[in-house]
Amino acid sequence: MLTALVFAPTAVALLLFALPRRTAPAVFRAVWVAVSAVELALVVVVWAGYEPGGGMQFEERARWIPGAGVSYHVGVDGLSLPLLALTCLLFLACALYSLRENRRIREFAALFLFLQTTCLGLFVALDLILFFVFFDLSIVAMYFVIAGWGHRQAARAALKFFLYTFIGSLALLLGFIGLYLASSPHTFDIVELTEQNPLAGRSVYGALVLLAVVVGLAVKTPTVPFHTWLPPAHVEAPAAGSAILAGVLLKMGTYGFVRIAMPILPEAWREYALVLVVIGVVSVLHGALVALAQTDFKRMVAYTSVNHMGYIVLALGAAAATADSSEQARSLAVTGAVTQMVSHGLLTGALFLLAGVLHERGRTYDMGAYSGLAAVAPAFAAMTGVAAFASLGLPGFSGFVAEFQIFTGSLGPQPLATALSVLGIVLTAGLFLRALRQVFTGPLRLPDAPGTPRVFPDMRGHESLSVVPLLVLAVVLGVAPRFLLDVVEPASRSVLELLAR
Repeated sequence: MLTALVFAPTAVALLLFALPRRTAPAVFRAVWVAVSAVELALVVVVWAGYEPGGGMQFEERARWIPGAGVSYHVGVDGLSLPLLALTCLLFLACALYSLRENRRIREFAALFLFLQTTCLGLFVALDLILFFVFFDLSIVAMYFVIAGWGHRQAARAALKFFLYTFIGSLALLLGFIGLYLASSPHTFDIVELTEQNPLAGRSVYGALVLLAVVVGLAVKTPTVPFHTWLPPAHVEAPAAGSAILAGVLLKMGTYGFVRIAMPILPEAWREYALVLVVIGVVSVLHGALVALAQTDFKRMVAYTSVNHMGYIVLALGAAAATADSSEQARSLAVTGAVTQMVSHGLLTGALFLLAGVLHERGRTYDMGAYSGLAAVAPAFAAMTGVAAFASLGLPGFSGFVAEFQIFTGSLGPQPLATALSVLGIVLTAGLFLRALRQVFTGPLRLPDAPGTPRVFPDMRGHESLSVVPLLVLAVVLGVAPRFLLDVVEPASRSVLELLAR
């Protein structure tokens, strides 16, 4: 089941190139949407068959490079299953959003289908080398998305993205090799390494391996100071590329923390938890303050991603920062971190798609070039308002559930850090309210650059189909989150049990 889920998009991507070049673009778009819908249906089937609290399920194994301790090993648990569902939902949303895309649509669709394989593969990988392969291939696929379909400075932004994240992946590989050499018998299998705890009692070795792993994952997350590739990549990427980059690829870093760093390196993670807490707080405040200074709507949303990823790092650090906090608080922090991954993917994915609508109409993200759009595009204004309020953590949305758990779980072990991070919510509220007031209220004003249309059409059907389900699910998770929490909470407790060794 999982193998079919992971590799079906790439198989279809290859079949697209077997079609004649004169094939109508609508065919490629229809195939892309159909495959994305089938992938989402498969994840629903997996979710329906998943038993909460049952540990790793749907496992599949095959020999790959046995002499080096490398195998094809995949499976899902409560940490990975929500991210699988998020990935398939966002890729379907991007396929729907791109129904009017005409630029080399066969290549565009095939590239996104391949990118979907890399994302799904990483979230089910239970072998470090398999994880690394999908991690690196996602970088390559996103590089071509940005460079091939981005805006004016796309080539430069894509190169910066590639160099930063590829160097980070090399650090990650060094950490993986360090784990392999420390294990006995030597293996890259994540489940076996977790059981072995190979670096217990080896503080210096463990610290070096943790440093390599954390740096590699922090670049992808990204956290301060490894975040500088993110804003240009987002600003220059096409809207669908930005939605996947923020909604899915950033989660590869935070997912790596809970899947690899915390359970396999528990002693080192506990020892340096305070460092992670500090990095989380700095990312929260820096991301919010820099976002507040932006006049470019898309760049502003990009910096809020640094802010939101900081909450996750804070929670994961606080969960191990002291042994005096209650187990329930620790569990809340980890559960909140995973919930935040899902919530951020939904809301920031929606915001980037809405930013694409803004640019498609006015050819600029400059908020100063617009005003009064609510009068001519009420649906666009309403969706952007909902996404913004949800992103700043308003009760009734998924962001509130995630941040409430993070702050409740982190306040006991790290009161000062948590209190400082709460300021991030205030700053986020300020920047989103300012943006909404500037763009949607007042007299109507549109960009006056040559060739810019003097009208601003409201949301089209395919745009609404891509954004509305993301916002609806954010509301559902904010009002009735049990179906998600019932899956995540047992897995969070398992991580904490491994961390306490």
